[in-house]
Amino acid sequence: MVGTKNFSFPSDEELDQQEINISYAYIKAASVFLGKKCEWFNNEFMLCRSELKDPRKCLNEGKNVTNCALDGLQQIKKNCRNEFEAHVNCMLSTSYVLTEENCSETQKVFDGCMKQKLNMERPPFGYFCETKVHDSPRPKPPKEEKLVLPDPIPEPVPPPYPPPRHGWRGLFRN
Repeated sequence: MVGTKNFSFPSDEELDQQEINISYAYIKAASVFLGKKCEWFNNEFMLCRSELKDPRKCLNEGKNVTNCALDGLQQIKKNCRNEFEAHVNCMLSTSYVLTEENCSETQKVFDGCMKQKLNMERPPFGYFCETKVHDSPRPKPPKEEKLVLPDPIPEPVPPPYPPPRHGWRGLFRN
């Protein structure tokens, strides 16, 4: 990897974070509820990344997203484990791309458990595509002043060419 002399990697303590060690099928089955539960933390992280343009400055926001997802998965495991695993097993057995279209019955049971025990409803279709305004407690970064460069050097004027030897070619143009 190429870097400048002034580049510094974050320390190991800053990067230390418990990871989510589950398969894609479990994450996909819980993704709608995790997305709704962790929406504020995710928006804060994405706003930080887009404003500061340096991922090292947003490590704490990224850790908050991971901690929220871990907490959500632990709540699902604690309260709706059987319904959740039935839904994941249905997704694994009916589709190699893990679609939920063939598992509407297990999805309804899982959604009912989430509503009853965790008071979390599945968001409506298209919810995550809606435009939302995120109010962040972080101060806005200072505006970058635009770099004003001097006017470019004008193009040199080509030297005059001698007249064509065999006359002007414009008589063939219409």
